[in-house]
Amino acid sequence: MPTKKSYVWLDGKFIADSDAKVHIRTHSMQYGSGIFEGIRAYSTPRGPAVFRLKEHISRFMKTSKIFGMELRFNQDTLENAVTGTVSKNGLDSCYIRPFAFYNDTGLGLNVEGKKTSTAVMTVPMGSYFQNKSKGISCKISSWHRINSLILPPNAKLSGNYANSILASIEARKTGADEAIMLSTDGWVSEGPGENLFLIEDNILITPSKSADILLGITRDSVIKIAESTGIEVEEREVHREELFTADELFFSGTAAEITPITSVDSKRIGTGKPGPLTKTLAGKYFDIVSGKEPAYEHWLTHISK
Repeated sequence: MPTKKSYVWLDGKFIADSDAKVHIRTHSMQYGSGIFEGIRAYSTPRGPAVFRLKEHISRFMKTSKIFGMELRFNQDTLENAVTGTVSKNGLDSCYIRPFAFYNDTGLGLNVEGKKTSTAVMTVPMGSYFQNKSKGISCKISSWHRINSLILPPNAKLSGNYANSILASIEARKTGADEAIMLSTDGWVSEGPGENLFLIEDNILITPSKSADILLGITRDSVIKIAESTGIEVEEREVHREELFTADELFFSGTAAEITPITSVDSKRIGTGKPGPLTKTLAGKYFDIVSGKEPAYEHWLTHISK
C-alpha cells in the first residue's frame, strides 16, 4: 500500500515533504541560527483543533524580534499556514513545527542581508516519554540553564537547545529519563524542553522567571487551570532540596503535556507514583485539548478537513 504523501508549507507554498531540501552550507544548519515553535493539534468531536495557536505564533514572532530576524510573514499568515498544513496532511492529531531560518549558503557569522525562509511541518506524536503513565525518573544536571547574559532563555532559538541536549544526554547515560536543570544562581529552573511544577501541602509551585525558564504556554495553561479550580499557585524561586521533599512533581510542555516525575537523583518523590493533584490537572488538561470543556473553547482553533 503506498505511503500517504506528506506536505510542508514553505515560504507561502505547499510542497511535498520530500522536496523540502536545503544546501549543506545553509547558515542555520551550520550555526544553529534558526527559530522555532512547538504546537499540538488534537482530535476533538468537531475534528482536529490546534491548541493555543495564537499564543504560540505570537511567541514565534517575539523570538524573531529578540533574535533580530526579519520574518517575511505576519501573525495571520503564519496561523493560516499552521491550520492549512494540518488540513492538507489530513491529520486528526499531530505535533506542529513552525521554523524560520537563514536560507543562505555563505559561511560566516554575519547575517545582515541574508534571506530568511519560514516553514511549517507536521509529524504524528503520541506520548513524548515512554513511561509517562507510570511517571519518569530525573537527574539534576551538571549543565546549568543558560541565562540572559549568555543567550536569551525566553526565546526558542535552535542554538539554545544545545544546552538542553547536553543535559538530556547526561541524564540518559545515568539511566534517568530526563534532566532537571538549575540556573547559574543555583535555583531550580526547568527540564531540557519542559517546565517544572511541584506540589507541597496542596500548593502548586513553579519556578519563576528569575530562574531563567522559558515562559511555556502549557505552563501558563496549567497555572490558569489550577487557579480556576481553586488550587493555590506560587511562582517563586525553588531550592534544589525542595524537589526531594515535594509531595508530587511533574513536567509540562507541548511535547511532554503533563508528565509525572516519580524520582529525582534516585530519591522517590511522594509515594513513588503519579500523585492525585497531578492526575487531576492532567485529566482537566486533556479534556480541554480534546474539546470537552466549553469554558476553554477559546484555546482551540478548529480546522475544517
